[in-house]
Amino acid sequence: MKQFFQKIKKSLKTKIITGIFTLIPVVLTVYVLKLFINGFNGIISPVIDPIIKRIFGVRIPGLGLLVAMILIYFLGVFTTNYIGQRLISYLEKWLSYIPIVRTVYGTTKKIISTFSFADEDFEKVVYIQHPRPGIWSMAFVTGTSIGEDGTEYYNVFLPTTPNPTSGWMHFVPKENTKSAQVSVEEGIKILISAGSLGATNKPIHNKQINGGDIEQK
Repeated sequence: MKQFFQKIKKSLKTKIITGIFTLIPVVLTVYVLKLFINGFNGIISPVIDPIIKRIFGVRIPGLGLLVAMILIYFLGVFTTNYIGQRLISYLEKWLSYIPIVRTVYGTTKKIISTFSFADEDFEKVVYIQHPRPGIWSMAFVTGTSIGEDGTEYYNVFLPTTPNPTSGWMHFVPKENTKSAQVSVEEGIKILISAGSLGATNKPIHNKQINGGDIEQK
């Protein structure tokens, strides 16, 4: 009987913990979205609502958020062209001279850059032997190139984990790579989670590649 209750207790504990960890991402997502919506409404609505009420005689709920999203879109368009990028560069340079602002801005930008690691920037996910033969690392293919001798290379980005905003650029012969057999989106999840997510079976082997030839160690 004692063992039975211990099993029930263990099962309840496991299920409760699993439920909590399942709920946390949902709660955080809703909370962040709520802050985002309320924040923009708080900035835009006091400006827009009196104008709309004066013209139409009524207040339109959610109009502040709609206007904010339109402004954000045009801001994105502006900051992706040459002039916008130059202005942002000058702004960041100016902010770097202010000690506290520099720290807050730099940290925030680094966090945002981590979560904006886009899958459309890459073609596929491969494994390469790095930093030495026998050790496999996951890399993202950004393009292909041809060497003087006609060898085909993958241009790959080998990011750091869990922060993928830095890393190394390598030109690796195609024959010295292994397809990771996962989508780019799945590869990014594996990378940011430091390998805790994703299939445990990997299409790699304990072999060493020397000059394009694969030899058993």
